[in-house]
Amino acid sequence: MKIAQIAPPWFATPPKTYGGTESIIAFIVDELVKLGHDVTLFALGDSVTSGKLVSFFPQSLIAEGVPWQAALKPYYHLHKSLERAHEFDIVHTHLSSTADMFMFPLMAEMKTPHVTTMHSNFPFDRVSDWIGDADKYFLDWIKPAPLVTVSHRARENIPYDLNVAGVVHLGVPMADYRFNGVQPEPYFTWLGRFSPPKGPHLAIAAAKQAGVKLVLAGIIEHGNKESSDYFRDEIEPHLDGEQIQYIGPANMEQKVKLLSHARGFLNPITWEEPGATVVLEAMALGCPVIGFARGVVPELIVHGKTGFLVNDVAEMVSYIPRIGEIDRRETHLHVERNFSSKAMAEKYLAIYERLIAKA
Repeated sequence: MKIAQIAPPWFATPPKTYGGTESIIAFIVDELVKLGHDVTLFALGDSVTSGKLVSFFPQSLIAEGVPWQAALKPYYHLHKSLERAHEFDIVHTHLSSTADMFMFPLMAEMKTPHVTTMHSNFPFDRVSDWIGDADKYFLDWIKPAPLVTVSHRARENIPYDLNVAGVVHLGVPMADYRFNGVQPEPYFTWLGRFSPPKGPHLAIAAAKQAGVKLVLAGIIEHGNKESSDYFRDEIEPHLDGEQIQYIGPANMEQKVKLLSHARGFLNPITWEEPGATVVLEAMALGCPVIGFARGVVPELIVHGKTGFLVNDVAEMVSYIPRIGEIDRRETHLHVERNFSSKAMAEKYLAIYERLIAKA
């Protein structure tokens, strides 16, 4: 099967540090290639892939300093990529930000079968405190387009009657997340992009109340005033270099070491997160997760077996001393059985085949 994967243009695929959507796209491409398919990835020039790479920009737009609100370069990337749709049996696009919405009018008259994975939740067109409703103007193009959500919760949260072709949970490559059985070190961790919905300030509060060490890693969007102000005001004052530490962005090697050696991962999200790659990465490495029962998290964690589901910081604190009750090997096997990148790719192939047959 000739398959086009079109990644958003904001981060490299896979990302150098942060970029959950781009990590998943890289995993899908690699697994499809292993399964014998001819895959072309439309992404940035600083991407690395086992498929064929086609680029229109030399590096990620974020690395170039392009702000999220910019539209012309993202549009150019999507337009040039979709111009070649006729060369493929199926085109798989990925929706994670407002600028990605341009793909829908561009695909409206496209004859090639196509599917779009929603990595984020609708509605998209929300800037600062302005409450807009521009999404509804795209519904004429979106409604006929086959969509995949990355969790059942994300599907339930769609406020419109859309053409959902299936639910495919995110998956991680088990070869990269091997269980090493090391004795965990006396610290908990949090990893991600520093923003209030991700809850690092709540992870700090829980660690302080429980009297445990917390190591934070991830990116600060210095070009984003809200993100940089949040880190300066809510995170930095608590960094003492001992109990609460920040080690900067983490590449793949650093992330694996951090998660595999941690006693547990704290995930106090405050939003309906549709997919949670880092939760799967932690559990795949045997690191149990204590997470707020929001969004996709209850679909990933088996309470009392691979981690604990909680509702607030107080409950998180109460479960931190019980983290040793979780079998780390069983936590790894849970991901291997249910959330591997191979299983994810096979589910997508089944969707591709249905759409091609229907076309």
